[in-house]
Amino acid sequence: MTPVKSPNKSRPNPLYQKQNRNSLIGSDQQFIQSSVALSFIKEIINMDEIKNIKKWNILYPVYINSKKTIAEGRRICVTKACENPTCTEISDCCNFLKIPCAIELDKAYPRDFMQRGRVRILLKREDGTPYNPAVSSRKQFMIQVAELVRRHPNRTKKQEPASSSAAGSSKSGKGGKKKR
Repeated sequence: MTPVKSPNKSRPNPLYQKQNRNSLIGSDQQFIQSSVALSFIKEIINMDEIKNIKKWNILYPVYINSKKTIAEGRRICVTKACENPTCTEISDCCNFLKIPCAIELDKAYPRDFMQRGRVRILLKREDGTPYNPAVSSRKQFMIQVAELVRRHPNRTKKQEPASSSAAGSSKSGKGGKKKR
């Protein structure tokens, strides 16, 4: 096939420009992601396992979000899930559990593509032994991370003044006309 030439020779083909621009942006993003992954985990694992980052397990925040239904992507029960987790909170919990992780901010969950980001985790070494003996499966990991996210220091405890004050100061009666 011959390349598509633009009718105006002074202007290059816009399709060709777009493809080149996207390839440059993609390579920069991959470099940033790999440097983030390296900064978190270079002390814990060897360089061979970093090269295989594509084989790591993936954890989307939707998996542990209590506001989502199972059809929307939640994978643990509502009582154990947490409200609206973020990738940075999940990453902090992974670091607390001594599990290698890497944040990918440009990725999105297919069923909820408006929420950006996912976390890649490495639960087991190449020989099959877990990095943290307390976490042996993905389901256990999701439950522990959801519990830790609830207690994350960046989360503020929401007070419930509306429910307690509404019960004590509820008005009953007619609205009536306003006086002039």
